Amino acid sequence: MKLLSIVVSAYNEEAGLNEFYSVTKGYGERLREKGWNYEFVFVNDGSQDMTGDILKGLSQDDPEHVKLISFSRNFGHEAAMIAGLDYASGDGIVFMDADLQHPPEHLEKIVDAFESGFNVISMVRTKNETAGIIKKITSGGFYWFINKVSDIYLEPNASDFFAITRVVQNVLKKNYREKVRFLRGYVQNVGFRKTTIEYEAAPRVAGSSHYSIKKLFTFAMNTIMCFSNVPLKLGIFAGLSSGFLGLILLIYTLCTHDKAPSGYATIVVLLCFMFGVLFIVVGIIGEYIAVLFEELKDRPLYIIEDMENIDINSEYGE
Repeated sequence: MKLLSIVVSAYNEEAGLNEFYSVTKGYGERLREKGWNYEFVFVNDGSQDMTGDILKGLSQDDPEHVKLISFSRNFGHEAAMIAGLDYASGDGIVFMDADLQHPPEHLEKIVDAFESGFNVISMVRTKNETAGIIKKITSGGFYWFINKVSDIYLEPNASDFFAITRVVQNVLKKNYREKVRFLRGYVQNVGFRKTTIEYEAAPRVAGSSHYSIKKLFTFAMNTIMCFSNVPLKLGIFAGLSSGFLGLILLIYTLCTHDKAPSGYATIVVLLCFMFGVLFIVVGIIGEYIAVLFEELKDRPLYIIEDMENIDINSEYGE
């Protein structure tokens, strides 16, 4: 039988973990009819509640189907997905959240897509009742902007619910190891045969989102830095704009020299504009330098404290 690895990042998910496991396991059992076995690869991302104990209990009660990776501290959702990617051993790999907003009933559709020869499956969210109007607007604006400034196309409303084959897994493991990263963007950037499956986000089984406004903003900035160098070119456009405005001001001054004002207001406005543009450009360059600094430090993407039911025979546990 083929194997489907279900990678699940968990951070302070104690309230809904058992329900997620039981519901998703039920759909996993149905896959046997299609010739697929399944495994969970849970990644405990430095949880501060009982998440680690619950996952350890699941790995001991069901060692055939549950693998567990426990981080030494919280490294973030992206790092947790990378760890799951590194240690998943399935022919196909599905990435899901532990709150049941990513409906497990779509596992059968994902397996069917694998059987049809697709290597990358993007799950596109068509509806999310739990998201506020501000989040919907900012999300739409983000995808519009990144698709304008980037040389690749990111599927709007694509989420961290996606699936890949072992071929894509090997590419991501070997060639996409940046410290500042956007995994769902990389998945859409590697090529291969790709398809999309639409889904409606289910209500969160328990708890609340761990993404604050600050984290979402940082996430958006990192994505832009990963996939576009257009912001670095703003200095050229800003310089040309400033020069054009300065030329207009010069012509205006020459034409109205006999009625020219004292000049104080003009100088102040011009200086404020020029320095505003300068600081914006310097700030953008600083963000890119910060990304380079993270890469140069070459610190580990994550640190593993403990593992359960994972046979480590190589660097990434294959």
